[in-house]
Formats: sequence, C-alpha cells, structure tokens
Amino acid sequence: MSFGVEPVRAVGRAPLMRVRSASAPAPGRDLNEDLVFRFGPLVGVLDGATVPEGFDTGCVHGPEWYVRHLAARIGLAEAARPAATLMSNLAAAILAVRADHGGQCDLDHPGTPSSTVALLREGAEQVDYLVLCDSPLVLDAGGRVTVVADDRLDAAMADLRRTVAAVPAGADRATRFRQAVGVQRERMNRTHGYWVAAADPDAAYHAVAGTVPLRGPGALRRAALLTDGASSAVEQFALLDWPALLDLLSTEGPDALITLVRDAERDHADRLRRHKRSDDASVVLCEFGVDDSGA
Repeated sequence: MSFGVEPVRAVGRAPLMRVRSASAPAPGRDLNEDLVFRFGPLVGVLDGATVPEGFDTGCVHGPEWYVRHLAARIGLAEAARPAATLMSNLAAAILAVRADHGGQCDLDHPGTPSSTVALLREGAEQVDYLVLCDSPLVLDAGGRVTVVADDRLDAAMADLRRTVAAVPAGADRATRFRQAVGVQRERMNRTHGYWVAAADPDAAYHAVAGTVPLRGPGALRRAALLTDGASSAVEQFALLDWPALLDLLSTEGPDALITLVRDAERDHADRLRRHKRSDDASVVLCEFGVDDSGA
C-alpha cells in the first residue's frame, strides 16, 4: 500500500513536511507484515517479525495483527499526549496492545508477536526520531547524510551464528535452524541481546532516539524510514550508498527503491543473508522546506 504527498503543519511556524511512501509484501505473498502509517506530524514504519513455519508463539494473533494494533495504539498515544517523548508514547502503545490480546495469549512466550519501529515526528523547531531494532532512519541534515541504526540485532545474530556453528557437523539444516531460532528468541528484549516492540513496554526505553533541528546550518532536509526489506539495497546488495538512496527516493519515489530490491533478490540470490528469498519492504520519504506563504 502507499499514500501520496500530504503536507501537514506542526504547531507554530514550522517547515512543511512532505511525505511519500510505499509498502509491498514479498513476491508471491498477499500478506504484508510491514506497515506504514501517518498521524499528523508523526510518521512511522513497522516490520512485524515473520514466524518460521512450525514454531509456536503462544499467541492466537500473528505479526500482521500486531503491527496494525501497535500502529493504532501509537496514534492514540500521540493524540492523547502530543508533547510526550516518542519513547513514552511507544511504551504506552505496547502496554495497550497487551490488553488488546484479551487474555487469550501467553505474552511471556519468547515467540510472542513483535515488530521493529522507526518513528519521526515534526515539531515547530525540530524533528524527534526513534529507532528500535533493524529499521534504519537515514537523515540528510546540514549537508551531510547520516544513518540512525540500532545494531543490537546484528550483534546478537553474529553471536548466534557462532553458537550454531558449534552444533555438531552431522546435524541437518533443519536442526541448525531450529537451534538458531531458539537462541534468537532467548535474546529478545534482554540486556545483552536486542530490543524490539513485543509485550514488554520497557523495550521502548531501549530505543535509539534523538532530535534534529529544522532551522539553521544543521537543518534537516530529507529523511527516509526503512524496513530491512528496503534498506537491503544498501546493507545487503550494495547497490547504492545512503546518499544515492535518498536521491533515488527524491527523484523517482519510494516505489523505485522497492523495484530495485526485487530485481536484486531475483538476480543476486547469492547475496541473500536472510532465511527467506525475499522480504516485505517499506519506505517513507519525508522532505522539508520552509513555507514562505505566510499562511
């Protein structure tokens, strides 16, 4: 799904945020476990964690249900407390989704539905951002492109690969994979593991968060929020660097990036690092410019 440009004014005399987005399920699938959303000055992307076939979650709901409820609860939290920090509102949203489960699920189960989170909120003088798990945020501010990333999942996965490598050589691929998933689940929302939105609201306070000015020499010009299915154009396939990714989004739009990734997944299967051949992919591009209309 996608939505077009929809300018919105933050409270006060603020630059104008223009937003374009695209989100698509993996080829051959109707179900999209990513979600792009916008609530006034807040935009975000969520990437629900796919449950490997044959694994229990302790829950009657799936990743698609979780990301839709989490997005709705983030919107309600923002509406109720627009001045609160993104961390605080995300924590409130995670707590509210716990109640949405309706007592039907084991929310302490290590496989409980979860999602990455990337948020950006425009204010009068600055933009607030939050990144939790592996959905990066790319910023073009002050003439420099930087990436806000939460690399704890990558670190946990590297450790996981070392653990799996220690499994006896005679073990089949399925056994190794089950061990890998088990170890990954054990490290979710743990101090020496990685953090993701799931059933524990405390995870929100472990997010990477900050602000970027909207005025002055360090002013934000462009920002892109990406799920890993889209950021793989840089991180996995090395088709672009981050500045070139922003340029592609600006000139050709978010759909062009997803098309680029789909072509790479088909033509460069040897570079795949995931257990699946393709992934849901979502992109939000935010562009900022001073409104001189005086309105």
